[in-house]
Amino acid sequence: MAEKPSRRDQILNAAAELFARHGFHGVGIDDIGAAVGISGPALYRHFRSKDAMLGEMLTSISERLLDGGQSRVDAASTAEEALRELVGWHVDFALDDPALITVQMRNLANLTDPDRRRVRALQRRYVEVWVETIRRTVPDFDEPTARAAAHAVFGLINSTPHSAHLDRDQMAALLARMALASLTPAVVTS
Repeated sequence: MAEKPSRRDQILNAAAELFARHGFHGVGIDDIGAAVGISGPALYRHFRSKDAMLGEMLTSISERLLDGGQSRVDAASTAEEALRELVGWHVDFALDDPALITVQMRNLANLTDPDRRRVRALQRRYVEVWVETIRRTVPDFDEPTARAAAHAVFGLINSTPHSAHLDRDQMAALLARMALASLTPAVVTS
């Protein structure tokens, strides 16, 4: 049985949905409180501000992506397996947390400077996991090409919040095939 999310996590999840739908500036503390069944001012027991909520949300997304990606690469026995695992990890994240993908894409500029620097540093480290894995899988790719390929794959996968044409499993399979095919025809999606 799944563990019930903490009140703090419930607030972050509700805020992510609202920020994705209405934008950071289009959502007030009272809106977030109402979404979790408490008053807006009661949120201040959990977060010092709406900015702090966004900072924690985007930092935790970035940490989760980096940690999950790195652990999959570390556990893989071949470069090809590592790339398949990275693609699968990012596809699952995008399909399971579309609101977080939307918030991350739209609201980086709304972070405080310290939070923005932290998120950007984590994002750069996540990109480096991809760049290194792509270069191990496709030795003909130099670093700039591998970096451009990683960002192109992110664009493909992160577009999923805007598409609801297929069920989740079909979409996951399609995105994985497309991402892997775009990186190299030699990588099989087994």
